[in-house]
Amino acid sequence: MTAPYLEELAEWLPANDVPARPLIALSTISADGYPDTRHVLLSEYTDELFSFHTDSRSRKIAELAFAPRASFAVAWPELGRQLMVVGDAEAVTEEEAQRVYQRRSYYLQVLAWLNDAEYAALPLAERLRIWAEFEAEHPFGTLTPPPTWAGTAIRPRRVALWHGRSDAASRRTEYTRADDGTWLTTILPG
Repeated sequence: MTAPYLEELAEWLPANDVPARPLIALSTISADGYPDTRHVLLSEYTDELFSFHTDSRSRKIAELAFAPRASFAVAWPELGRQLMVVGDAEAVTEEEAQRVYQRRSYYLQVLAWLNDAEYAALPLAERLRIWAEFEAEHPFGTLTPPPTWAGTAIRPRRVALWHGRSDAASRRTEYTRADDGTWLTTILPG
């Protein structure tokens, strides 16, 4: 069954093959039970999954291993729009991870190789030197994903679309997935 929000999302989000990706505020649950939020790029979406990709050594991946649930929000205040998603997290397929990596900008491909704690701790001059050397050794179009490249999909349980207005009260349309896969639609105040 196609998710009832998909048609509207197609108007809000860029197609999956568009290089510029939306920045989402992703929240996971830490081992101490506190929420942990950071921004990541929304890689792809379908009627069943929303995915993002990152380094497998990251805190967010460790938190998802501990509690495989996440939520995210993305807002377009100038358009009076906000998307909120809550769901269960799972690893993406190797094929998807490869496809997404190849669509990333060259800068983000290089970043996936170099962005670790050791590199981050270096002085700026050293980071710039290492980055330039890496680019010289790996020209555009030659990179494949590093072994630490990880993709996560969020299978939504709840999706809310907020519609803001300046001439009337805003409202949210909330879609909740039942265990049988059907969707319940509820209109809520903004």
